[in-house]
Amino acid sequence: MSTSPQSNTAALRRFVSALTALVNRSQDEASLVREGSALLRELIARDDWLPEELTKPHPQYYQQYLLHADAQERFSVVSFVWGPGQATPIHDHTVWGLIGMLRGGEVAQDYRPGPGGALMAHGAPRTLKPGDVEAVSPTLGDVHRVSNFYPDRVSISIHVYGANIGAVHRHVYTEDGQRKPFVSGYSNAWLPNLWDRSKELTQ
Repeated sequence: MSTSPQSNTAALRRFVSALTALVNRSQDEASLVREGSALLRELIARDDWLPEELTKPHPQYYQQYLLHADAQERFSVVSFVWGPGQATPIHDHTVWGLIGMLRGGEVAQDYRPGPGGALMAHGAPRTLKPGDVEAVSPTLGDVHRVSNFYPDRVSISIHVYGANIGAVHRHVYTEDGQRKPFVSGYSNAWLPNLWDRSKELTQ
């Protein structure tokens, strides 16, 4: 895999088109997760398509770059860029989601309410490596913490959600079970025009 890929947005356009066709014909979560996972595995099988400006880490905070938002807000595609050692708080999503590892690695730990309402780790931590895909949802398990597997290098994962995730009202949690509402927004103040083929046609 290339660590500094030349952007080839045709792969992402194909993914978005296929996912749009999928949500057009089905809103069944099991079908969306199963078929969407197959599409995402195909997308992340190569690391030559993500625009370089959407791979940039921040020295303190993980970055959540919007790649595409469906016009009807039925799904969104996001690149998560993890600086060395960075991690999320414990959080939920409230919608179905798919996580595909593109570069590096990340560790996901699920949580469930325990006695007295405190959150407890549920199961063993899972490590995602390039090519791996996993799913979250309120029915599959929706509360977790994610961190960069590597303390000394950047990792990047591609996330797909069943809504415009940057505008969804959801929650972060403390380990004692307190819940705080938040809306994540996106790290890119501008939105990439992934349908502009002019650069590709001149390469």
